[in-house]
Formats: sequence, C-alpha cells, structure tokens
Amino acid sequence: MYPTRTDDRSAGEPSRIEVALSERAYPVLIGPGVRHRLPAEVARIGARRVVVVSARPAEWTPDPGVPHRVVPARDGEHDKTMATVEQLCRVFADFGLTRSDAVVSCGGGTTTDVVGMAAGLYHRGIAVVHLPTSLLAQVDASVGGKTAVNLPEGKNLVGVYWQPRAVLCDTEHLATLPEREWRNGYGEVARAHFIGAGDLRDRPVDEQIAACVALKAGVVAADERDAGLRHLLNYGHTLGHALEIATDFRLGHGEAVGIGTVFAGRLAGIVGRIDADRVAEHHEVVAHYGLDTALPAGVDHDELIALMRRDKKATSGLSFVLDSRTGPDLVADVPESAVRTALAGM
Repeated sequence: MYPTRTDDRSAGEPSRIEVALSERAYPVLIGPGVRHRLPAEVARIGARRVVVVSARPAEWTPDPGVPHRVVPARDGEHDKTMATVEQLCRVFADFGLTRSDAVVSCGGGTTTDVVGMAAGLYHRGIAVVHLPTSLLAQVDASVGGKTAVNLPEGKNLVGVYWQPRAVLCDTEHLATLPEREWRNGYGEVARAHFIGAGDLRDRPVDEQIAACVALKAGVVAADERDAGLRHLLNYGHTLGHALEIATDFRLGHGEAVGIGTVFAGRLAGIVGRIDADRVAEHHEVVAHYGLDTALPAGVDHDELIALMRRDKKATSGLSFVLDSRTGPDLVADVPESAVRTALAGM
C-alpha cells in the first residue's frame, strides 16, 4: 500500500532544505508548482543563456526566462553513456554557452546524472539546475552532486562530482508517473529507512521526499566526496547495481535497490551484525512499498558476485554497507561464502 500522495502545502510555501557546502551551498525546494520558480533561480545565478535538457513534454518543461534552447532527452539507462555526454556538450558549444551561462535538467534520475556530468565537464564546469520529475530523482539522484554514466563493465563507473546551483522538486510532476515509477522511487525511500530517515511508511509523499533529501543533504555536507560517511547512501546498492547490469536494466534502479536492501539485511544477519527481527524488518519495509523482495528468476549468482567485486566501494574484496546494532557502516572483505548464502536465501 502506497503512502498518501496528496500534498498538504498546496496553498503555502514549499519545503526548503539547504545543502550546506560553504560557498557552493544550494537550496532544494519541494512542493507543488516549484518548477515555475526556475526563472528566479536562473536570475539568481546570473545566467544569460540556458540549455534545457528535457525528457518531459513541452507543457511540463518550464521556460527559464532567458534565451534558451530545449534539447529532448530520454530517461533510461541505455542513454546513460559517454556518447550522450559528448552529444550534449556539442549542443552546449553550438548554442554558444559560456561559463556565465547554465544548463537545466528536466527528467528522471538518468537525465539528472547525464546532464549533471555534461555540465561538470563542459568548460570545466558550468552552472546546472535540476528539475527532477520522478520520485526516484527527487528523493535521491538530483541531490548531492554525484554524476556518472555506465560502461559495459559496470554501472556509474565514470563520473564527476558537480554540485547543482538549485534543485526544484515539483510534486505536481509525480501525478504523471506510471505505477512502476512510483515503485522505482520507493526503492530509495525503503533504503533510507535503514540509514537514518526513520519510518516513512505512513507519511505523505512530500514529507517522504523532504525526509530523504534532508538525510542526504546532511551526509553530503559532512562528506561530499565519499571519504567515509557518504558510503551509507549506497545501502542496498551493491547488489542493486549488479542486478541492473545482469538483467540488462530490465529492473529499474529503485526496484533493484529494494531487492539489494533485503539482501543487505540478510547478509548482515548471516555475519552476525543484526538479529532476526531486524533482518525481517528489511523484508517488511521493502514489501510495504510494493517492491519485489526476491531475486528475479534466472540470474546467475556467479555473475552477480563478479559484478559486485567491481563495485566502486570494493577496495578490499567484497564490500557492502551493512546494518549493525549501532547503525550501518562499510564492511570490507565480506566472506564470499556468506554472500552466496544470502543470495541462496533470496
């Protein structure tokens, strides 16, 4: 059963969460209609020209209020490549963008990632504003400055850190989502339950988004470049990324992270970090959001383990962010036998 999807702030101001990164701090605004604040944000950063890269129809793509070009995009992992980044940079050059200008992304998590990376590389970095339009992008992908594209060898293996200048999470966009995209977003919400966001199961969706953004903003402010604490945000992602690759992205990112979260709970129980009740809680929370809790049929465990060894966190053997009685942390050199046992149990 999904939590309430209505927004109680329709007549008031949106939620505002600051990502506190000193001179690179930026606001995240959450609420209905905040996409219409784009011209004000463009004016605030002083951009004279803008390229808007949009995976949404024209009526859902706001005018930035300055001379601009709209570039159509497609959400989806198969366009999350270096080739797409190059194409975007060439559009920026053709339109004459300079370091005084800006780029706007309007789409889901993959659009946010690719556009953010292109903005971070073009002229060694120009301003980017994100308008995430999926639940997954609003609760996670648009905040924190991580950008990346995939290689055949693995997911998100090439990228840069490039913080946006503002993020506008318009909850009106969520009304356009198909049911599967709601589930996809709730994979990240379920994962947040175990890394400090608390139990969000009975909260309205705008509050769920705000809680996830506030959690991530705090982590990013303390550890922008994954030196330690930020690893917590990858809870459930090690198996999740492997499943995306192994299924040729038939599983969505959030769907895979949901399964990865159940797996993380099982693995933590097998290695003695949490008790049986906490293991069961992983299953209950993920199932609550309508997500699968078992491995898809036909996936090869050897392939999954090989892919997990290539994970960016895996500096020493198989590495996972695992729960414990005192909270989650990154655990290196997890025995392969324990990983196989956890997979077999799913």
